[in-house]
Amino acid sequence: MAKFIRRLQRIGSSILVTLPKEWVDANNLDKGSQVELETGQDSVSISANKETRATKELVISYPLPKEENIVADITGAYLLGYDILEITSRSIIPAKDREEIRNSMRRLVGMEIIEETASHINMQFLLDATTLNPAKILKRMSSIALGMYDDVLTGLGSDDKSNLQTLSKRDVEVNRQYFLLVRLIRSTLVDTRLANAFNLENIDVLDYRVAASVLENAGDSIVELSDFIFNSSLSKEYSTKIYDVAKDFNRFASKAIEAFTRPDRLLAIEAISMHKQYEKRLGLLRTALGKKQIPLDFLDLVYMFERIAQSWADLADLVQPIYNE
Repeated sequence: MAKFIRRLQRIGSSILVTLPKEWVDANNLDKGSQVELETGQDSVSISANKETRATKELVISYPLPKEENIVADITGAYLLGYDILEITSRSIIPAKDREEIRNSMRRLVGMEIIEETASHINMQFLLDATTLNPAKILKRMSSIALGMYDDVLTGLGSDDKSNLQTLSKRDVEVNRQYFLLVRLIRSTLVDTRLANAFNLENIDVLDYRVAASVLENAGDSIVELSDFIFNSSLSKEYSTKIYDVAKDFNRFASKAIEAFTRPDRLLAIEAISMHKQYEKRLGLLRTALGKKQIPLDFLDLVYMFERIAQSWADLADLVQPIYNE
């Protein structure tokens, strides 16, 4: 058995190592071939994997037709599960377009530029899909969004609302996880190897697609809420009334995401019950002030908090009921 020494290299956020040419040639491997890695505590072994699906490659000719957009094309190819994207041009790719391409990479987890010349850009998805976990990705989306929600509440109950202006940047990470999860879900529908690795039936895959969309929209709604609060002139009295109810939201939301990812119908029933109680308390805010004239901003805020809560309630509703056989 031959031994080789290799130096690790960094490309983007990934660490790469080259394989011995003799071993690559002996196993008839080439660019785009897949290998299987098995890790130990302080070791890793690599074997030629003959059973993996073929690498999906896409070549994009540049410049694009007027109606096309390079960022949209790259994002669409990523979501469709392409592993290698090549942008080729007969002339130099303009610096402005090149910067747009680089910026699009920051939105796509696992996609890195691995080769670049003046007229050619080669991008590759460097993560092994079988090592990813849809439940963990969805939980991460929920965790980031709920962290944003907590900061919105802090801004609502505080005189200092400066933190509300930064939430849109954190929503970018929710979107990144959303794109990764959608890519994974779509790949699972056409790759039984992934479906088996994740232990997901077709109905589960579809539910994850819905759940991902729900949380992505929830992140957008929280950013919208933060902007509304930042620009609102609602009095402390009214802000406090909403804050006292909305502060209990995380308990219900955490239970809802846990119920979906396990999945656990009994936990989902608890979450649904908690949501109904929460919704009732928010609704009472509209009538608790009696004949007193209620500011429009107050009613709008109550509605926005209700809409955000509904997102996590929708997750709990996706958990399949228990039927007696």
